[in-house]
Amino acid sequence: MKQFQYVRPSSQQNVLAAIAQPGTKIIAGGSNLVDLMKHGVMTPDKLVDINRLPLRNISDIKGGLHIGALALNSQVAEDKLVKSMFPLLSQALNAGASAQLRNMATVGGNMMQRTRCPYFYDVAMPCNKRSPGTGCGALEGFNRMHAIFGFSDKCIAVHPSDMAVAMAALDATVLIQGRKGARRLKFTDFHRLPGNTPELDNNLAKDELITGVEIPVNNFANHSYYLKVRDRASYAFALVSVAAAMDIQNGIIKDARLAMGGVAHKPWRLTAAEQALRGKPATAATFEQAAQVAMQGAKSFKDNAFKLKMAPATITEALKHAAGLV
Repeated sequence: MKQFQYVRPSSQQNVLAAIAQPGTKIIAGGSNLVDLMKHGVMTPDKLVDINRLPLRNISDIKGGLHIGALALNSQVAEDKLVKSMFPLLSQALNAGASAQLRNMATVGGNMMQRTRCPYFYDVAMPCNKRSPGTGCGALEGFNRMHAIFGFSDKCIAVHPSDMAVAMAALDATVLIQGRKGARRLKFTDFHRLPGNTPELDNNLAKDELITGVEIPVNNFANHSYYLKVRDRASYAFALVSVAAAMDIQNGIIKDARLAMGGVAHKPWRLTAAEQALRGKPATAATFEQAAQVAMQGAKSFKDNAFKLKMAPATITEALKHAAGLV
């Protein structure tokens, strides 16, 4: 591992000043960054530890819930407010990683984690995300875990987070602080598709800090479900995952939210399928039709064609669980 400097500012102002300097990276739980540094994928000159900042709170606010960027994944998953208001988020967090990692990983770090594409992790292989202009080894290589939506000829990697899929489905807002002031960004706009710049995972500026997220109140608590399909029961990233939430009244779907993981460079919101669900009876037939709508535009590569069948099946199954049909 490359040698680096380590600083631990006690104020947000000092953190912002430190991260504005070239070659710096923020560290909180370190559950992803340290791993990347060990592999030589990321080689920062300085780490800025933000754990002294007061950003661990989870609080009920007018119109929703505030979660600080330094709140631990395990803390959020077991929080009474989260479990009662947004059980979908609790389910997604508990589906991710291992208990040990959830006890270290933070909400902000979860959002900022990088792809687990093996070509990204192997510094001997071409990867436009790690080294722009070198090519995408996964395009013609082994691409079983890779994208079926939103990819480009520069990158077909997928975003690894479970939490982020639920946040996207729940219409969360990201709270961001920079030296020029604060701003708010829809969670669905935070992460980027690869396009011609796959090295850019998100729309956070170099000198900005995530301070928290806000989730608006909804009517989905009684009918939500997170379903993750993976190769083994624990500590495995999603082949396909679905965050499903509905407001069902007298058997009719009044509103719906759907997002997928394991299929795109960012959490993949299924807005067309949501529209297809609204006003329809909460039946298996309705869910199967919405799943087919969700798959419009999907395209596979040589090793991940199974996702074209797995994805709609997972959507249907998640919706059936959310509706209480299974």
